[in-house]
Amino acid sequence: MHDRDSVEPFQPTLDSLAGFEVPDWFRDAKLGIWSHWGPQSVPRFGDWYARHLYREGSDQYLYHRRTYGHPSRFGYKDLVALWKAERFDPEALMDRYVAAGAKYFVSQAVHHDNFLNYDSALHSWNSARIGPERDIVAAWRAAAVARGLRFGLSEHLGASFSWLATSKGADERGPYKGVPYDGADPAHVELYLPNEDHHTRDVLPKPWYTTNPWWHRRWLELTNEMIDKFQPDLLYSDGPLPFDSDDHAAGAQVVANLYNTSARTHGGRNAAVYTQKTRDADLVRIGVLDVERSQEPEIRPDPWQTDTCVGGWFYDVRARYKSPEHVLEILVDVVAKNGNLLLNIPQLPDGTIDDECSYLLDAMARWTAICGEGIFGTRPFRVYGEGPGRVVIDHFREDRVEWTSQDFRFTQRGNVVYAFLMRWPAEGSALIRSLTRSDTVRSVRLLGRGQVDWRHTDEGLSVRLPQTSPAEELNCLAIELT
Repeated sequence: MHDRDSVEPFQPTLDSLAGFEVPDWFRDAKLGIWSHWGPQSVPRFGDWYARHLYREGSDQYLYHRRTYGHPSRFGYKDLVALWKAERFDPEALMDRYVAAGAKYFVSQAVHHDNFLNYDSALHSWNSARIGPERDIVAAWRAAAVARGLRFGLSEHLGASFSWLATSKGADERGPYKGVPYDGADPAHVELYLPNEDHHTRDVLPKPWYTTNPWWHRRWLELTNEMIDKFQPDLLYSDGPLPFDSDDHAAGAQVVANLYNTSARTHGGRNAAVYTQKTRDADLVRIGVLDVERSQEPEIRPDPWQTDTCVGGWFYDVRARYKSPEHVLEILVDVVAKNGNLLLNIPQLPDGTIDDECSYLLDAMARWTAICGEGIFGTRPFRVYGEGPGRVVIDHFREDRVEWTSQDFRFTQRGNVVYAFLMRWPAEGSALIRSLTRSDTVRSVRLLGRGQVDWRHTDEGLSVRLPQTSPAEELNCLAIELT
């Protein structure tokens, strides 16, 4: 056990960090909004642009060459200067996110592109000096804190050393055959990194995390700068805990700094959360499991998080967006299994959101006003749900489920069980079989409408519903037990 009265209760070891306890704010929050935004939004051509523009023949390479010029002449260093964020209004956006139900907000501090979205004293390739000439993270933080939201950061820096090595290549054919891309110029090594030995033409970088000790130290100092500067309530790493097995134990040092920084401002008790993407038993216990673009099949004993996006991670004119119904179905299914949803709303390069995202947020706001009682501050019921509908558990697959009127998802607060109707029954009544005779029902409300008639039989709880539903998307019953 840790001395919770200490201002530094954690040491940079996995055994010490295993004393992490999930703070109540994260258990209660259920929904976070993420700004996965930066210079890679400028082309409006999707995720991983800074890597793939250097992969000859890829869609992004072809788009880049035909739009901006060959990457030996116009590379990523030139693209970042085009990011101006000239219409970025974090206060107005944060108001929309709060109305949609967000209880925490996560700002991307740095993607794999090694470009920082804040004013860094350690790295000159940052948004305060180049492009927007503004500390984007500081602006987001001020807007979130002013509205009572918890504030988080995402760092994708651990993989950058390998990820950016495509900039060291050259075309194998055509008029620029053999001409090095601009990343080979030593004058730009601070951005593109000394990673020549990691160059491949593969879609994915190999390895994800380099063994290069210089990069481990660099990642450590930059990530600690983020923590010290912004004191986040949440820190997200895009991958497993970086560099946890080397002599420097850089990952453990960062997490200890995160938790101890929080403890110094919370009476000696940590209130911050670290999320990472491995199920390794020793690493899961130091923070919260993050499941990218997927879900869990059952209730997890400890809170977890899924992160997903409306369309693509960076703005992409080709993307097909999730409907409001799909997003809300994901939220309900995740919360029923003891999880949180971190939802990225893609931003245009000027900082605004498009009308499709505005439509989604408006729909979420209307739904939250009706059904939010069954989401925020709840805990899992003894079962997450009933009925034949199941989400597909397959990495990066988010197929929409063909729900039926027999499908329910459950949450609970005190003696109230919330039953979400994943499809409104055409027959005008709902039968909930998971509520047996041992559950003594006192009353049933349809959120947004009020008390409804019900009968408790050996089959389960039968509820008579009105002809029309209060919410356009899925609806919720509040069942009070004695």
